[in-house]
This record gives sequence, C-alpha cells and structure tokens, in this order.
Amino acid sequence: MKKFYCIVASALPALLLLTGATRSTMHPYGFETGTPVIQSISALAFGSDGILFVGDSKSAAVFAIDTKDKTVVEKGQSLEIKNLDQKIASQLGTEVKNITILDMVVNPVSKKLYCAVQHSDGTPVLLILDKDKFQSVQLKNVPFSQVSVANAPAADAKDGRGRPLRELVISDLAFADGSVMVSGLSNQEFSSTFRKIPFPFTDKQEQASLEIYHAAHGKYETNAPIRTFTTAELNGKKYLVASYTCTPLVLFPLDELKPGKHVKGRTVAEFGAGNSPIDMISMKKGGDSFLVMANTNRPVMRVKYKNIEAYAGSLTEPVQESYATAGVDFVTLPAVNVVQMDKLDDSQVVVLQRKANGDLDLWTASAERWF
Repeated sequence: MKKFYCIVASALPALLLLTGATRSTMHPYGFETGTPVIQSISALAFGSDGILFVGDSKSAAVFAIDTKDKTVVEKGQSLEIKNLDQKIASQLGTEVKNITILDMVVNPVSKKLYCAVQHSDGTPVLLILDKDKFQSVQLKNVPFSQVSVANAPAADAKDGRGRPLRELVISDLAFADGSVMVSGLSNQEFSSTFRKIPFPFTDKQEQASLEIYHAAHGKYETNAPIRTFTTAELNGKKYLVASYTCTPLVLFPLDELKPGKHVKGRTVAEFGAGNSPIDMISMKKGGDSFLVMANTNRPVMRVKYKNIEAYAGSLTEPVQESYATAGVDFVTLPAVNVVQMDKLDDSQVVVLQRKANGDLDLWTASAERWF
C-alpha cells in the first residue's frame, strides 16, 4: 500500500547501496546475494514466502527482496502507538520535519508491519515494527532480484505543469496470480499504464495503456496514472479495481490487459473531486466482501462488492454539481485523515491516522467496528 509518513536518519544511506552481488543457485527464486541499489521507494507489496517487492520510480525498477520473515501468524497483534512520528524521530536522531512516510504494508505471513520512509535529503530506508519500535530492515548481503520497468519516462521528463514524470513510473504495486502488477506512467503516447511482470523475474513484461472517463473532469483521460488499485472477482470475472485523483472508481477486465493493448475502463463511481485515494484493500464480514479506500481529503470509504456487481452502467457524463458523487453507493466511515492503511488479518485493519490534535497515531480497527 502507499504513500505518506514515517522516518529515517540521514546516517543510514549505506543500507541502500550496492557493494556487489553473487548468484545464489540454491535460492528457490534464483536470487542473488548482495545489497540492492534502491534510489527511491514509490510503493511496497508482499508476495508469498516473505518476499517484499519494492517499486523504485527513480531507478525505474522493481526489486524482490527475501526478508526471511516467514513465521506463520494467523491473527495479527492489535496495535496502538501514539505520536508515532515523534517516537521514531527521536529513536533515529532526527526531527519529524525531516521525514516522509512513503508506504506501509503488512507481511501477510508474519503479520509484521513494514514502512518505507524518506529523509528530506532524499535517502530512502525500510523499517519494520518490532513490538512497539521501528527498526531498520537489513538490506546488506540479502537475497534479491530486480527487473527494469520498460518504457519509463526519461529522468528529466516533465508534464505540462513542469512536474517530474519519472516520479510516477510506479504509482502503486501489488502481487497476484504469480505476477507483480504495477500502475504508473510510461513514455508512450497514452502514458497511463498497467504493467504485469511475472515472478520470478525474467525479461518478459506485459504492458497495456489505459483510458478512463473522468466524471468529475467531464472528459476521457489517458495520461493520469492510477493512484491505488486492487484485484477482485466480480460476477465470475477477474478485474483490476482502480481509483484515480478526483476520485473515479474504474474497472478493467484483467483478461483484456494484454501486451500492447489500449484498454478503456468502465467508470462505475465518482467519489468526489478535490481528493486523491491513498490505499485500497478488500475485507470480508459474514457473507459480504467490501472494498475499503483511504483518501487524502475525504473519510475512509466502504463499498460492498455486491453493489459493484449489481451496477451495470458506466459514467459517461460529467457530474454537474461541484464535488458531488455518482454511480455505485458507498458508506463513509468515522475515520478521517488516514494517511496509510493495510489489512492486518481477516478481521483487522491497521491504520495510520493524523488525529484532530495533530498527533500521528498507529492503531487497529476491527471488522466489527468498520463493517
């Protein structure tokens, strides 16, 4: 998941420098042993067996790292940590103003929490929560592999507003059905792109360009990247469920996202302009499955997948009222200013939230509370 707050000390850059690597013929994924050169952390995702995928937009690459964190835990430990940013800043010898949390994910095997952070000097670092303290993830002489992202924008490329395009080579990351799925931008004419990279990594890589109707903007768009996504089976068919800035919810049939194809998504909801989605997860309670999405400027939203399945239409006309919503119904939850969110286990969600008093707190929401 993605993309907002944590901590790193500027004394830690050596954690992400390459000092050499050797091929490990005994590793089941053919990993090398060495220290991966990670220049930035745009998104994190876990696969199976404690494999952590790190999306690096600056390097235009995806890294697979064997964390060796493989102890199976069925139910995650409930968390409640107050003033998280202040505590980590103090622990690492820096100030809160010098840190940004980039992403936060839970290892589905061990239920341990990992956090990607960046110092104001640009140094990225991975942290793991051990009981109530974050510690640096050891990235020296670890088993890993990497793959370059095809057709990435040039390092100095900018959009019409002068914003660097390279920062959005990887906007979100997930692992499903034996592949790393990557949303972001390419250097192609229709730059909004979905990539599917088989794992273990080879030189094979599938890329499709995307087009959506954006009801809040009143137009079709091909250059805005997906901000967050998940996958779901709806009416017996697998879909990419994606959301963009200002906040359309769009479905793409996964079997149509083939190499070289240009795919138009079906916009099933507009959740409101002036907002950007942050994280998207799926949860179950009883006989219902839910899509849950955290946002920058709106509360956490909950959508029944049954409602998405029942919605046969598509939004193809502008939303007339400013900041209004349309399409599939949703429920807003009593949680605002959630800056990171991930599934802890089948009955719990871990939440990083900026409280009304300014504190940045990490806590656990139960399915009973939210669903």
